[in-house]
Amino acid sequence: MACVGVIGAGSWGTALAKVLSENSHEVTLWARRAELVQALRATRRNESYLPGVVLPENLTFSDNLQETAVGAEYLLIAAPSHALRPILPEVRELLPQCVLISAVKGIEPDTDLRMSQVIATALNSTAPVVALSGPSMAIEVAQHIPTAIVAACEDLEIAQRVQNLLLSPYFRVYRHHDIAGVELGGALKNVIALAAGIAGGAGFGDNTLAALINRGLVEMTRLGVRLGAEAMTFAGLSGMGDLVLTCMSKKSRNRFVGQQLGQGKKLQEILSQMNMVAEGVRTTKAAQALAQKHHLEMPITQEVYQVLFEDKNPRAAVNDLMMREAKMEKFE
Repeated sequence: MACVGVIGAGSWGTALAKVLSENSHEVTLWARRAELVQALRATRRNESYLPGVVLPENLTFSDNLQETAVGAEYLLIAAPSHALRPILPEVRELLPQCVLISAVKGIEPDTDLRMSQVIATALNSTAPVVALSGPSMAIEVAQHIPTAIVAACEDLEIAQRVQNLLLSPYFRVYRHHDIAGVELGGALKNVIALAAGIAGGAGFGDNTLAALINRGLVEMTRLGVRLGAEAMTFAGLSGMGDLVLTCMSKKSRNRFVGQQLGQGKKLQEILSQMNMVAEGVRTTKAAQALAQKHHLEMPITQEVYQVLFEDKNPRAAVNDLMMREAKMEKFE
């Protein structure tokens, strides 16, 4: 049995805390809002994020970061990407022997850092960070629907420790050494999911969706390789697996935002009505900047960026993708 602190009581953090508790680990789930912690203690439910799910009796809750982190052998971070850096300095001095696990998907604008790199820099730590990614809707994990993800770390021994920590009859965990590829797959697929939603909302069909998924994977791989990832990683769970799920599932927040945009709604209006974060909006800005910095052709990302931030008509964006110069098909 291990002592685990989980930072972030959104849908994914709560679902992972449930997995860990059901594996008989000693788990404390941290939430920023004291009223949420009180509700969790009183009802053992997180209705805002995992409606209908009852949380294990051995799972404890706290709004005190130090209380959550002190003595933890593992600290699993599942905060939204925009909230990650401000949280971490509060626990910097408490983690000398702690294995850090990132369940955050995104790329930090301005710094171009992956989430494991943000964690390492904010904590001033040289210890390896393990990244979790893969096709995993939190509500389905909480409902014990069979799911497979990847735990990635340059140090495979540490990745294996996290693999064993989380592995259960309904939650299969693979390990991988290519943390850059695993993290970039998990982040960039959200951009393509926005594109898939935009196309669906604008009235296009399954042919369009299939093309976006395939050519989106090409873009993800193209940027990933330029940033040091291995191309084959994008064919795995954290690449193609997560991409298919996020582009096709009705539970996908990024697909939902894209659909609303495709139907003519404005971005700020859509986001203001959402309870949870659509990470692809922030990641699109970072991915577009990286594509320009490295002189990479990423037309889907560019069109999504223009729809999100330059008010481009969604049907015009799809039309411009279709009418690009004729080319050979290449997976690179």
